[in-house]
Amino acid sequence: MKDCLFCKIIKGETPTKFLYQDKDVVAFRSIHPEAPVHILIVPKKHIDKLQDISDNDKELLAQLLLTAKKIAYQEKIEEGFKVIINCGKKGGQEIFHLHVHLLGGWKGGVD
Repeated sequence: MKDCLFCKIIKGETPTKFLYQDKDVVAFRSIHPEAPVHILIVPKKHIDKLQDISDNDKELLAQLLLTAKKIAYQEKIEEGFKVIINCGKKGGQEIFHLHVHLLGGWKGGVD
């Protein structure tokens, strides 16, 4: 996608510090955090939204969640965190490139 912000980040066209990167996904901090720790986990493959996945994307979806777990330990929030995928405009999705929000770090639990 030519104008996709996340595609530009993945290609290095928009400077971003990656917390994690492998052949399938990247992860970086949200510029609009909704929690003390708010990290976006984004597949390198452009998929607009969860509604657009196919059976061929099973391994990629598993990789997104396994990456969320790995980063939760890296960020020391493994005792409690949220994993959120906003699905479509009516589901609160603002950037149409599938991504997972990893949120955590609340003192004493969710505020």
